[in-house]
Amino acid sequence: MFWNKLIFFSILILPLGAIAQDTVKTDSSVIIKKQSSYSHPPLTAFIPPAVFVTYGILSFHIKGIRQIDYNVYNDMQKDHPGFKTHADNYLQYAPGVAVYALNLAGIQGKHNFADRTILYVLSEGIFAGSTFLGKRISHRSRPSNADEYSFPSGHTGNAFASAEFLTQEYGDVSPWYGIAGYSVAAATGVLRVYNNAHWFSDVVAGAGVGILSTKFAYLIYPLLKQTFGSGKKDASTVIMPTYQNSMFGFTFVKTL
Repeated sequence: MFWNKLIFFSILILPLGAIAQDTVKTDSSVIIKKQSSYSHPPLTAFIPPAVFVTYGILSFHIKGIRQIDYNVYNDMQKDHPGFKTHADNYLQYAPGVAVYALNLAGIQGKHNFADRTILYVLSEGIFAGSTFLGKRISHRSRPSNADEYSFPSGHTGNAFASAEFLTQEYGDVSPWYGIAGYSVAAATGVLRVYNNAHWFSDVVAGAGVGILSTKFAYLIYPLLKQTFGSGKKDASTVIMPTYQNSMFGFTFVKTL
């Protein structure tokens, strides 16, 4: 029982270790390596979330991994039968809201309001499309048998996408912003299991999808802005994800 829960919390908190990779410790302080606003995330940063997604996919094929789902579920239901909270419905948005709250408080992040908002919307669009396809393809029943859209966890994915957004924007200011964001995201995933809404592997995969979505947004946005932007300083380009007739896409609007 104890070890199952220890594994559960450890895997969800694992991304916190990656946040510290871009820091250099000195005798008296921690200096954050400065990056340009449009620097690409290193390829190694994609490995942890990719492992998370792979773990979730393997739960469909490897009995040992799937058994962990049942063990974690049984332990949590045994310790807290009938547990129910709606906190996870709100926690998933907290890291994203924090980005704008910090900016209103006068703490400047990596990007201005327009670029930051486009990046957030872009990451949410990538996440929504990926999660939609995953749920439609997998047809996994929830622990409560409410429906067959358990994999991957949308709440968890959204929380981790927002946590990565907070890390991207304010990780250079202080690593504690990213740590706080990921902690809230992890709590969201834990509550999804306690609420009998998802299996452990659903939550792990959702975390991976969320992180990857935001990282991909930061990876492709400079190219999109360069391709569809204008040389004029007063020009602006808005890139918005769209959904119509069961198809996801992007709309580009340029003001000259």
